[in-house]
Amino acid sequence: VPYPSLIEVFSKVFHLQGTGIFYQDIVGVVGSPEIVVLLHGFPTSSYDWYKIWEGLTLRFHRVIALDFLGFGFSDKQRPHHYSIFEQASIVEAFGASGAPEPQDQPFAHDYGDIVAQELLYQYKQNQSGRLTIKSIHLSNGGIFPETHRPLLLQKILKDGGVLSPILTRLMNFFVFSMSHPSLWAVYSASESELWDMWAGIRINDGNLAIDGLLQYINQRKKFRRRWVGALASVTIPSEYFCIRNCL
Repeated sequence: VPYPSLIEVFSKVFHLQGTGIFYQDIVGVVGSPEIVVLLHGFPTSSYDWYKIWEGLTLRFHRVIALDFLGFGFSDKQRPHHYSIFEQASIVEAFGASGAPEPQDQPFAHDYGDIVAQELLYQYKQNQSGRLTIKSIHLSNGGIFPETHRPLLLQKILKDGGVLSPILTRLMNFFVFSMSHPSLWAVYSASESELWDMWAGIRINDGNLAIDGLLQYINQRKKFRRRWVGALASVTIPSEYFCIRNCL
């Protein structure tokens, strides 16, 4: 199943307080009660899942993926204080709108792992009740901030210094393509796939919002006890897949 065309993209937007969030919601196996909610990584979008999308539709009744605020085809606000709490609230609001159904199974990658941790924390604390999490699956995310090793560019941008506006404007496909392969394990993305990923970043000048989105690194350190603790005391079935540059 290819990544959607622009026509398909603009036909699937969830609006929350004036903010547009792009999503895909596909019916898969008829009769299956299981739903998978896909939470993508940084700095890409729901495009992360396109190679396994068809396989997931053969396993689950519904396959749901969204682009977080500031990513992909969703709105990219500037200036804006992006936060993991906000992204988790968007996922929950999306669930409350009637899109997902009870007994969701979040499948998260990278940045999405932290959002899933916050969703798990709120689920455990019964703070919302909007989503019922049946199981949780995390892949290649730095869930332990003390072991995460951000790239030099990420270190500079996450601190929001005077260089941030300059560096985000200088960011281009070459810079992206040189840094991204370090995140891959056995199989690397093709040049055309990298261009697709970069196109998702570049839409609506999304590269200018990168420094704001990178604040998740600081937030992960600040709220370590909350998010690591949620995983440490998890009681529902959980899986963690680590291939390279994770933990």
